[in-house]
Amino acid sequence: MKMGRSHSYLKVWILCLAALIGATSADLELGFYAKSCPKAEQIIFNYINEHITKVPSMAAALLRLHFHDCFVKGCDGSVLVASTKNNQAEKEAPPNLTLRGFDVIEEIKSILEKECPGVVSCADIVALAARDSVGVIRGPHWNVPTGRRDGLVSSAALTLQLLPAPFQDLNTLIAHFRRVGLDVNDLVILSGAHTIGVGHCSTIATRIYNFTGKGDADPSMDSNYVQNLKTKKCKSIGDQTTLIEMDPGSRDSFDLGYYKQVLKRRGLFQSDSALLNSVATRNIINHELSSIETFYREFGISMEKMGRIGVLTGKQGEIRKICSKIN
Repeated sequence: MKMGRSHSYLKVWILCLAALIGATSADLELGFYAKSCPKAEQIIFNYINEHITKVPSMAAALLRLHFHDCFVKGCDGSVLVASTKNNQAEKEAPPNLTLRGFDVIEEIKSILEKECPGVVSCADIVALAARDSVGVIRGPHWNVPTGRRDGLVSSAALTLQLLPAPFQDLNTLIAHFRRVGLDVNDLVILSGAHTIGVGHCSTIATRIYNFTGKGDADPSMDSNYVQNLKTKKCKSIGDQTTLIEMDPGSRDSFDLGYYKQVLKRRGLFQSDSALLNSVATRNIINHELSSIETFYREFGISMEKMGRIGVLTGKQGEIRKICSKIN
């Protein structure tokens, strides 16, 4: 009799635990604002469509903003929060100093606050803006279930600990992705986002000028590409301002060019070149190169997975009135 009761209690406990584990992602749903703010997604799309058409480079910026938000304490809009005298927020961390798009998110938020005050989260705006901006430049489309709530914590120190970095090796990158529930496949596919946008000379200066402290370049990088970068782009190790296309010649085109560059040993960052360091990751690159349709479909799947990392739902967190300020 006692064993039967214990078994029943155990069964109930397991079911409750499973419900808790699955609660956050289960609470996201397509069309979450259909009744509470029915025009929300159209308002976001209209704004993005108007502005990305004029400034296509902003698509890469908004996609990067979403990535940087999700990898630090989940997709909760914490990357948008401004520092206060008592707290250094995520946006002040060195990896986030070159982020752009904060003004775009804030402007969309102000429009939505007039339409339906206190309803649409900043976290959802970031996720939808990233998807819509890529769509405007004729890139892949993916579903964005909504219902995220905004986080109450934003820490620069956590950013340094949790955000994958452009100088990390393959094992470290894999560990970062696994920590948030993503796998090696997601790592390679989401790295494909480097087909749009730019990097900064300051990020690769050591790699091309002083890799081992002896005035040398990273041997994993094509020597002709290194010379080209030194001659035409990053002309000194101290260059802090020059921008470099991550996928030369098609920075605003969401295509397969990035993977082709990586296979030629012309990935801009060490994290790009690291994708050549295992049979598994090389095979994934070759698979993505099989067709643009394959890349688009699988990129969309990985983006939807990323958009579910550590989300706050229900009564967790809050809905900020201003994205840069916790209520």
